[in-house]
Amino acid sequence: MQEFRSKAQAEIYLETQERERRTTMPNNPSSNRKRGRLLAVACVAVAAFTLLASDGLLHGAALLGAGMQFPAGVGVLLPAANAAQPDGMQTIAVTNAASPPKIPEAETAAKDFDITATPADIRVLMEEAVREYAGDKKAGAITERTYTAKDGTQSFGNVSIRNTTATYKNVNIEAELKKRMPLKIDKSKPAVLIYHTHTTEAYEILDRGWYPVGWQERSENKNKNVVRVGDAIAQMLERAGYQVIHDTTVYDRQYGGAYDRSRLTMQKYLKEYPNIMVTVDVHRDAIHPDDGSHIKPVATVNGKKAAQIMIITGIEEGAIVDYPDWRQNLTFALQLHKAAEDLAPGLMRPLFFCPRKYNMNETPYSLLLEFGSDGNTLEEAVYSGRLIGAAMAKWMDGHVTA
Repeated sequence: MQEFRSKAQAEIYLETQERERRTTMPNNPSSNRKRGRLLAVACVAVAAFTLLASDGLLHGAALLGAGMQFPAGVGVLLPAANAAQPDGMQTIAVTNAASPPKIPEAETAAKDFDITATPADIRVLMEEAVREYAGDKKAGAITERTYTAKDGTQSFGNVSIRNTTATYKNVNIEAELKKRMPLKIDKSKPAVLIYHTHTTEAYEILDRGWYPVGWQERSENKNKNVVRVGDAIAQMLERAGYQVIHDTTVYDRQYGGAYDRSRLTMQKYLKEYPNIMVTVDVHRDAIHPDDGSHIKPVATVNGKKAAQIMIITGIEEGAIVDYPDWRQNLTFALQLHKAAEDLAPGLMRPLFFCPRKYNMNETPYSLLLEFGSDGNTLEEAVYSGRLIGAAMAKWMDGHVTA
């Protein structure tokens, strides 16, 4: 029998098995039976640790009571009142390249989890960091800031824009939000592609209010960079019944040319899976004022810090050509922004509408999302990934045909 020294180890084993299941998706019945036995062992271990732990059994309550609504099939629990809530580059295999097995609705609904809980793998990283970084010396402050509509150029309701275009200054946000998008989603086929042009963009592990001497803002470790945020988005979409391809190929070994390299991969998957229309390039920002500090964009959602998210969408203007569907991308961006704000007020920074393309010309539903900055913690960014994944699933629910 697999042995675990702590409840966290048992939980991380379960989560690793789940992530591997989503990566490989074997169709071999004997492999499935073997995986089932391993997961059963891990479940027994988790149950044993739960019963023996001093805080007793987990207690759950629907998050609907907190005013947050999630798509069908996404089960969410609040933590127990006494539950602790601790604040070399390589090419990785593609998640869900093959169609995953369909999970019965009842089984999906039964697998409720606490969306606000710190994932087990991140708890382990934080515990390790307390020891590993004990000798760090402060280099500069990390300052929290919540961006609002005041940081944009126009707004309507809970949607705000920072518009730097020269030819489309007055966006009719109200009209864009009312549009019915001609998107049709077949849940039996891959519908979403998540990828990372700047794959090694990483986060702080500990929320210390400062960054250390020698701090590296990039990491080869996919468990510490934006790839982990992509995992969180994919998890929420899959819980809602959508099939996702998560490409974790490293494109920024050399910073220049990264978008050209990621575009080739996008084109390959769009050709292989023609039902994919929604593509999301997951990044993180870096906000460094002249005083040497780092700014971390944060919002408090259900009492927990989340890294604020900024959607970037572009326009065909000036030197930006071959972008015929930019208007649809803008509509999609605005509607997703609203879905996220409806779900988690304050989560979104003003949408950045600019004369850029960033491979968003490949489909009419392509966006670039910035999750926090290098001052945010991985925990904050992953929480935001879960939230935007739930919001995206809710928006997509209105476009399902099969």
